[in-house]
Amino acid sequence: MVHGMKYKVGMYGGSFNPLHNGHLNCIIKAASQCGELFIVISYRSDKSDIDVKVKYRWVYKLTSHIGNVKIILLEDKTTNKNDYTKELWKADCEKVKSQIGKKIDVVFCGSDYDENSFWNVCYPESEFVIFERDKYNSTEIRENIYEHWDWLPLPVRSHYVKKVLLIGSESCGKSTLTINLANHYNTNYLEEVGRDLSELSGTDMMMLSEDFTRILLEHKAKEMRVIEHSNKILFEDTDCLITRFFMEFLEDENIRNNANLAESIARLNDYDLILFLEPDVLWVQDGDRSVEIAENREKFSGRIKEIYESFGFEYVTISGNYVERYEKSIKYIDKLLEQ
Repeated sequence: MVHGMKYKVGMYGGSFNPLHNGHLNCIIKAASQCGELFIVISYRSDKSDIDVKVKYRWVYKLTSHIGNVKIILLEDKTTNKNDYTKELWKADCEKVKSQIGKKIDVVFCGSDYDENSFWNVCYPESEFVIFERDKYNSTEIRENIYEHWDWLPLPVRSHYVKKVLLIGSESCGKSTLTINLANHYNTNYLEEVGRDLSELSGTDMMMLSEDFTRILLEHKAKEMRVIEHSNKILFEDTDCLITRFFMEFLEDENIRNNANLAESIARLNDYDLILFLEPDVLWVQDGDRSVEIAENREKFSGRIKEIYESFGFEYVTISGNYVERYEKSIKYIDKLLEQ
């Protein structure tokens, strides 16, 4: 027995749908009392539950530093709690015991369970310890994730971050609005990655084909990193299909070949809301903006819409002056969070 450890082998289980700070507090307390703590993740292989690989990742990221935690999986094949009979309790208990492969000295639970629960009845040879779960309640969280955002550990939050994409032709206020909205919602944003890379040669007309490859790959990779630290929403200033749109203006065949990469990434992308900014504000020359686009703003705005529609993306249009655009965007985003 390790000095200070009350038990050799302990167990703590749950569906973790989603994993919240109440679960995490129980895990930390349980792990501190055991030589080994086995966490049992119960899961269903249907849309009523979170992907078991996601739940596994949550538990792993939050416990890997502890050192004495091991994770096992238990599939729940019922459709609701009433179908979970005592016969199934017993069968699942044997599966758990088989995976652990040693005597379980203690079973830990949160206070949402009592002595009549599966975790006590099926393990009579083990001590049963209940931890107070305080205010945390999984059902309340599922009913409104964003009202209980502070109840979720950081690795869990990223699963629920809404992605809001801002698109449109040049000089329609995308970058400014992206930052303003991020500030309003106290979150971060993904800037237009291609802006700096397009200036490596001083002008976008002299870009190399590898510049576009880098833009496309860096934008997607950065999105995956930034979302991990976003507060409910991640705002994105353009994406791969806007990059593809600008490729149409370049005659270099090697550059145009990157369209295949852009389309492949587009098929991986998903957004909770797309705001399309109409070209009805004053056009401003900012560096290397296209005169051709400036002279045909409606035409090229329509072309961007065609591209997104061809990939099945739906969007809402934002028009009016800058204040109206800001206020309209907030209404759409607030509605998204309410859903």
